[in-house]
Amino acid sequence: MNRRHCAAAAITLVCALTALTAPVQAYAAPAPPSPSATQHQSGSKAPKKSLEEVREEIDALYRKAGAATDAYNLAEEKAKKQSGEIVKLARAIVQGQAKIAELKAQAGAQAREQYRTGGLPPGAQFMLSDDPQLFLDGVNRVREGQQAAQGVLGELTRTQQDLETYTQDASTNWEKLEAGRLKQAEAKKKINAQIAAAKKLESQLKKEERARLLKLEQEAEYKLQTTWLSSGALKDINREASASGKKAVAFATTQIGKPYVWGAEGPDSYDCSGLTSQAWAAAGRPIPRTSQEQWRLLRHIAIKDMRPGDLIIYHSDASHVGMYIGDGAIVHAPRPGRNVTLAGAGSMQILGVVRPDK
Repeated sequence: MNRRHCAAAAITLVCALTALTAPVQAYAAPAPPSPSATQHQSGSKAPKKSLEEVREEIDALYRKAGAATDAYNLAEEKAKKQSGEIVKLARAIVQGQAKIAELKAQAGAQAREQYRTGGLPPGAQFMLSDDPQLFLDGVNRVREGQQAAQGVLGELTRTQQDLETYTQDASTNWEKLEAGRLKQAEAKKKINAQIAAAKKLESQLKKEERARLLKLEQEAEYKLQTTWLSSGALKDINREASASGKKAVAFATTQIGKPYVWGAEGPDSYDCSGLTSQAWAAAGRPIPRTSQEQWRLLRHIAIKDMRPGDLIIYHSDASHVGMYIGDGAIVHAPRPGRNVTLAGAGSMQILGVVRPDK
């Protein structure tokens, strides 16, 4: 890369940093097709779904929205990290440009001095003397001058190479940032579509049907929790929370009643992993932002070794997380339309348990 072009590119990059905080473009959620509008080829309407089938469909839509929320949160986390890297590189580029200007000024001063002395360094004049001591002094001065000139040129070359590397790294990070923004926007589009579809299904129900739907949801959770407890899962679970775990549990339970909002990390609303990550941050132990990253990076614990403060990861795709608080219960942010609440630890399909601290 031409160095002058490299410096120009660096200046452009620094100016572009003002765009780092630009929000992701919002997408309007496409209206999902109404199941009631579907007709058989004979022209008759499709059979009306049972309330249980509607519940399962709504649950599936919200689970898909949860998975898309995890993708959105992960893309957002990476974007923040890449933005930080670009800022650091931009500062290094500016510092490198200033250093190059300083070194060029030094080299120019040395060249002008040689021109004024007829091309001979000042020490060379002593080398022409008949005095042995002056001759030796002249030799030393010439040697020192040569070393100084070589040092300036060598440092100038290294700084220019570093500047080219910084610029290339910044360009690469910028490309990754833009790619991440596209993924983030796509995830946001999917979230809005899934939530809109679920809300549309619920809005088509009568008031008494919505009440019955909530009861069916609670009954399904109760059935899963009862089955889990009947398996003897709690038999050996009687461990006390760590000091940090107690702080995390205290924070999480204080948020009960606040609404679920996808992508939210508080203080007024949370999504599932926003609640758990903020709870552990409050306990002095930062953890990954998303439930999938929490499952991937945190230490896995057997259910029988579970203690309050540990995180239970749910569903095969690790798309949901709750915090175990003891006595077979969790605190979690369930889904859109629900608030942070307590629930049975076995009321959803458990993938596994992770522990944020030792």
